[in-house]
Amino acid sequence: MENLPQDPYMLLSVVNMKLRDNYSSLTELCDDLDINPESLCDTLAEAGFTYDEENNRFA
Repeated sequence: MENLPQDPYMLLSVVNMKLRDNYSSLTELCDDLDINPESLCDTLAEAGFTYDEENNRFA
């Protein structure tokens, strides 16, 4: 995740934008960017966000 912002709110914004514009799922995003999905989810969960699979976004 070194190529993504470290601030959780900036990270949220970037990830949600990428999910909206380029990826149909969290798995696809993580595979393409070589990110551990558990690590990403844990980082955003610490800031109070969870992945909504139905809407393909963190909220």
